[in-house]
Amino acid sequence: MFESAEIGHSIDKDSYEAAVSELRQALLDAQFELKQQARFPLLILINGIEGAGKGETVKLLNEWMDPRLIQVESFVMPTDEELARPAQWRFWRRLPPKGRTGIFFGNWYSQMLHARVDGDIKDARLDQAIDFAERLERMLCDEGALIFKFWFHLSKKQLRQRLKALEKDPQRSWQISSLDWKQSKVYDKYVRYGERVLRRTSHDYAPWYVIEGADPHYRSLSVGRIILEGLQAALKQKDAPRRTPHAAPLVASLDNRALLDSLDLGQRLEKDDYHRQIAQEQARLAQLMRDKRFRRHAVMAVFEGNDAAGKGGAIRRVTAALDPRQYHVVPIAAPTEEERAQPYLWRFWRHVPARRMLTIFDRSWYGRVLVERVEGFCSQADWLRAYSEINEFEEQLADHGIVLVKFWLSIDKQTQMQRFQEREQVAFKRYKITDEDWRNRDKWDQYVDAVGDMVDRTSTEIAPWTLVEANDKRFARVKVLRTLNDALARALDRD
Repeated sequence: MFESAEIGHSIDKDSYEAAVSELRQALLDAQFELKQQARFPLLILINGIEGAGKGETVKLLNEWMDPRLIQVESFVMPTDEELARPAQWRFWRRLPPKGRTGIFFGNWYSQMLHARVDGDIKDARLDQAIDFAERLERMLCDEGALIFKFWFHLSKKQLRQRLKALEKDPQRSWQISSLDWKQSKVYDKYVRYGERVLRRTSHDYAPWYVIEGADPHYRSLSVGRIILEGLQAALKQKDAPRRTPHAAPLVASLDNRALLDSLDLGQRLEKDDYHRQIAQEQARLAQLMRDKRFRRHAVMAVFEGNDAAGKGGAIRRVTAALDPRQYHVVPIAAPTEEERAQPYLWRFWRHVPARRMLTIFDRSWYGRVLVERVEGFCSQADWLRAYSEINEFEEQLADHGIVLVKFWLSIDKQTQMQRFQEREQVAFKRYKITDEDWRNRDKWDQYVDAVGDMVDRTSTEIAPWTLVEANDKRFARVKVLRTLNDALARALDRD
């Protein structure tokens, strides 16, 4: 895989300078067109052998292009803030928006390779990390990102020659780092695992480019031309290619409305029983959140449901039990301009809580398979692939020790009508009812179908859905609190 990068390519100075002038102008033109179109982000991953010219090449790219439109990120040792969240959080929060370029050093590939070479992980964990990288890049590309992955290469002989030359030069010896010497000792192992990673993760949507790093002229022109040609081709392609979605129904049953129809919405709780039980569950939640075992966990509670199903009231009963410093409520509405410039999961990754914290989502990432599906805000291919993307997202949260609890609050159409009318008649509730609420009511059956598919596809062992019978608000609020407490208690008991 690396044979062609060990031949010894070189370009003389005159040929290099003649080519650079034209290349720089073309790169700038493509970069400004990318900014103007703002249809997709450009993500460049930098990996390979230490001393093969990674830093020098990126420095040149910043000189050749407008550095104001480039964000260079280096992922070295994680900070305390990053250690308190899933490992993927640090990458998601630094993704470039549409129209801009991100260059990632020390990205997910660097970390998995160094961990395997150092013996911190075994082959099974390396394969898991490779699978994560494939899924992440597949999703980013499906969301429109253009990804270039560069492996800068030197042969073992070239690496040793470089280190010896630098060591003898007092003006350049400072360029040698401990990592350079370390890599020279584990070179064979690093290249062996590097080939394994490249072989498994080079795909049509995000291929690897192996760059010979011995000659700086050849190296720089190769990288610049690859980026230019790929970027120009993407800019000419006005509509991104779409995979053809599966045409068969999502569920085996001809009527997937049976799931919500099976709920007993007549369940009620008398006032005295409600006050007694809600107080018990709130006290229990406060105690669980103070348990010392909770220091290794966080909680994410997702609230979805019919309009006027009582999500806000249920959320207030949860937060009433807690110190305001322990929780954060995230209301989800139509995405902002900043959020539309990123993959749809980005705005939820940024709110992932640190350990010992609770984050409540009033609406959530499930909007992709609910409102965006029903209202046609995304294509069928987009919401169909979202089921697996959501399951993978939630699996990453669970692997970090986050307790994920998901509620669908369900009411019938008659109850919804009564609550809509009440909101219109009561002054301090009038803000809750909008024209959109009435319009959504006209698509009741379509939402029922979408909810059935959502539960069938995303109710998993690690993140099951809880369907809450919400015609009676008292019953619903107690069930929400009890379910949340039970899930947290199970997680603590496993510890």
